[in-house]
Amino acid sequence: MNSAARMGLQYVLLFGASGVSLPFAGLWFRAQGLTGAQIGVLLATPMLGRIVTGPLLAVWADGFRTRRAPIALLGLVMALGYGGAGLTDLFALQALCWFIGATAAAALIPLSDVLTLRLAARDGFTFALPRGCGSAAFVAVNVAMGAALLRAPVDVIVVWITAMGLGIAALAALVLPREPVADGAPLKGVDRFRGLGRLVGDPVFMTAIFAVGAVQAAHAFQYGFSALLWKAQGISEAVTGQLWAFGVVVEVALMWLVEPWRRRVGIGPWSLLVIGAAAAIVRWTAMAFAPPLWLLWPLQALHALTFAATFLAGVQIVEKLAPRDSQTAAQTLSSVLSAGVLIGIATAASGPLYDRFGAGGYAAMAVMSAAGLLAALPLRRRLA
Repeated sequence: MNSAARMGLQYVLLFGASGVSLPFAGLWFRAQGLTGAQIGVLLATPMLGRIVTGPLLAVWADGFRTRRAPIALLGLVMALGYGGAGLTDLFALQALCWFIGATAAAALIPLSDVLTLRLAARDGFTFALPRGCGSAAFVAVNVAMGAALLRAPVDVIVVWITAMGLGIAALAALVLPREPVADGAPLKGVDRFRGLGRLVGDPVFMTAIFAVGAVQAAHAFQYGFSALLWKAQGISEAVTGQLWAFGVVVEVALMWLVEPWRRRVGIGPWSLLVIGAAAAIVRWTAMAFAPPLWLLWPLQALHALTFAATFLAGVQIVEKLAPRDSQTAAQTLSSVLSAGVLIGIATAASGPLYDRFGAGGYAAMAVMSAAGLLAALPLRRRLA
């Protein structure tokens, strides 16, 4: 099995987990008797905590000799955390276990991205190819879980994501390539922290990852509360899964079909970021009006731009701006800001917004996307 196929399997498991946790975690929490505000806190806490846990885990991961070793350990921690959350009814203990599982799951993404980028450069495949396999898995589990929830108890959500964590641990330990972290011995801890400090002190780098992060974090309201809002509109869990799946099908098409064309014609990551931000403003503004089901389909199709185009732009921007020996730290910092601090703030705000305004909470996400667009505009010359 070649390296592209192995990384494809890794993304299948990663997004096989998030394809259930993102759209359906809110339903599981609601079944535990939690309010919208409590759900927002539970989802936001691990995201906000990534401002500390993200850099620490990046430095920790670079201390291993191979890139697959920390991935295996984090997969096991992910399973233990999510599994623990499903075994307790105590809110405080449930929140702690969810924090552990979600923190490990989030850290796995930049570590997998760095490994894939390194293998793609060495073996000559396109990064979007294995990453698109993850998106395809996201589609499959969206549809399957939506259908399963019509008959199965809601606890199947936690059982599934726990099993995915165990699968990631086994795959990393036995199948992923033994790619070294560094060309020689791993850097000492103090040197890894210095590389992190240089990135934080670079205003261009930090502005770039803020721009990407703001557009990505604007998905927070959709992730946390779309299933609840659509259910209130009379849309079943099965159709909810289909709506999420449709958005990701278009995302896969962009990664597998449009992305190679974009590289051939020379459309750069800055243009990709601006397109994604503009699409996000349109998408979330329309969603704030609680559109009918027929309009939800084209709005979900914009996920290819608001998420996939922005994600690919971010990965390429970070790779371009960061030194080779700081790639793990750079991708993790970007992930910390977009999938941590910014989306954590947006998710924490989404709970009260949902309780007070319902679908109107999407308007705040449109404003956040506009902030990302404004931050991206001055970067054009540096990223050309």
